[in-house]
Amino acid sequence: MCGICGIANRDGNVEMETLRQMAERIIHRGPDDEGFYLGSGVGFGFRRLSIIDVAGGHQPMSNEDGSIWVVFNGEIYNYKWLRRELVERGHRFRTDTDTEVLVHLYEEEGPDLVGRLRGMFAFAIWDEPRRTLLLARDHFGIKPLYYTLTPEGLVFASEIKSLLAAPGIEARVKPESLWNYLTFQYVPDPETMFEGIKKLPPAHRLIWRDGEAKLGRYWEATFEPEDRPLPVFVDEVREVLRESVRAHMNSDVPRGAFLSSGVDSSTIVALLKELEQVKTFTVGFEGAGGMSEIEYARETARILGTDHRDVVISADRYAEVLPDLAYYQDEPVADPSAIALYFVAELASSDVAVVLSGEGADELFGGYTIYREPLSLRMFHFLPDGVRRGLGEWARGLPSGMKGRGFLLRGSRLLSDRFVGNANIFSDNEKRAFVKWTPDGGFAGVKVVTEPLYERFADMDEVTQMQLVDIHTWLPGDILMKADKMTMANSLELRVPFLDVRVFDVARRIPTSLRLLEGTTKYVLREAVRDILPEAVSRRKKLGFPVPTRRWLRDELYDWARERLSDKSVDQYFDREWLLARLEDHRLGRGDYARKLWTVLMFLLWHDIYISGHVAVQPTVRPGVLRRRERLFGQGAAQGQRLKSYTP
Repeated sequence: MCGICGIANRDGNVEMETLRQMAERIIHRGPDDEGFYLGSGVGFGFRRLSIIDVAGGHQPMSNEDGSIWVVFNGEIYNYKWLRRELVERGHRFRTDTDTEVLVHLYEEEGPDLVGRLRGMFAFAIWDEPRRTLLLARDHFGIKPLYYTLTPEGLVFASEIKSLLAAPGIEARVKPESLWNYLTFQYVPDPETMFEGIKKLPPAHRLIWRDGEAKLGRYWEATFEPEDRPLPVFVDEVREVLRESVRAHMNSDVPRGAFLSSGVDSSTIVALLKELEQVKTFTVGFEGAGGMSEIEYARETARILGTDHRDVVISADRYAEVLPDLAYYQDEPVADPSAIALYFVAELASSDVAVVLSGEGADELFGGYTIYREPLSLRMFHFLPDGVRRGLGEWARGLPSGMKGRGFLLRGSRLLSDRFVGNANIFSDNEKRAFVKWTPDGGFAGVKVVTEPLYERFADMDEVTQMQLVDIHTWLPGDILMKADKMTMANSLELRVPFLDVRVFDVARRIPTSLRLLEGTTKYVLREAVRDILPEAVSRRKKLGFPVPTRRWLRDELYDWARERLSDKSVDQYFDREWLLARLEDHRLGRGDYARKLWTVLMFLLWHDIYISGHVAVQPTVRPGVLRRRERLFGQGAAQGQRLKSYTP
């Protein structure tokens, strides 16, 4: 796991000092080593978190004659099999790394190598004879990769803050991205909150040559249900998960696992425990109410017999680190659980360098409660369109909060109008009430994100369409983005065994009727792990590190929120009085505006750091990581010294 960056220019050379500054911005992604490659009109920078072949895995890495160079972030889980095949074809290897496999596989297959990879990855390959740069990102978007096209060429990096260290790249808000962010609570691929900076979408590769960039998809997630008995699917899911966890264990450094209250992380931990003793980590929050995530996780850890640690976070501690976390996220992601991930990653980072986690199970196996909505609205499908619309108009005239009003409103609307993903914070009408920038007639808003997906998957049932919308938007834009940024802020590699192409190949064949059998979410997955987990765990509702922001914005964080929303800088984007009125309504219990307020507050905090510069944050390596490095690699390792640079 690493941080990568680089520049390709049509004319002129790349400055080494620029690469050093870009790499320095992502030191937290790789505190163990750094390296550089400078060629004619191209330069790569690299920060390494040593996981596999600690002694021999230095990057950038080349083939034997130095004509092909690579920088790589991630893990290729089938690299040993690919290596054997390449050795049989006559390739010679100098290391035992998955990175070197990429170099030789590119020699054999060119850009089509991505079709052979099983893993999580973002990499760049420079082909000197062809003067061609290849960028690629993994199937689900587990690893991030950003780029911008300049008059001179192309600049890329694992994080936006690294791009901003390159000359001529300015930090400016893209208004269209702000508009969509206020609905999704993140900026969907391929855009970012920065004008001119894009994310490479999941399952895409970009080929740059002579100033021209060609973007293309190499794989697509889709469902192809098969009519087979339930026990067949249950057995297949159990076995493919066992195999995936085993593949994700490959590392030369200590590993552990995140453990929340639900079936997803508990499944990963239980399968790990079949193979070795497991360290598990959980976070909880003061004032969460009820039986907390920590108590559920402690009970699960006790039953499974793990070596367990947890931490409880106060509102004051939460507020104290918010600027740091807004900085590490690069873009505003208004999901409060992102901060929860930071704290559990900080806890784990002093003990282990790799953690496994349960992200992706809900999207693949049908785990979100909202996926049951089409089943409850089936009766509306039998009504003519005109009658459905009429019911909706009538329901809009009913008093707000009246029982049944919401049901009629949802049933009167098409799925593509009511579901844009797991988060739907502000409607377009709400945004028009307080956002200063108003989209013109040519701007499609959130529809530009979701409509192409509904068109591609129009022949599938509504539950499957919802899953596919989430897999293509919510999963990479929120779930995986916060998972990567918050763990890498703590120099910790996170692996997600559910998001494996082999696991997906089994999940995509499960019929909807079995995914949500008897009204139970993730039915097949729950049945598959019934003998692995205690029943209380396999049937438990999902919590997922809940953060009590609803209560905190009424109490502990109220003054902070009011002070920030009262600042005149808010006027550049929003109606201050509208926002302050919502905050007061929330404090007095006249409505629940926590998610809406949090979405605006996270944008303003991000703006203070990246645009106005009123809040200064610098990348650092966390003290717990330094102690871990010294324990693993010996005295002096904690100093973060430079080791090598390549300049042919």
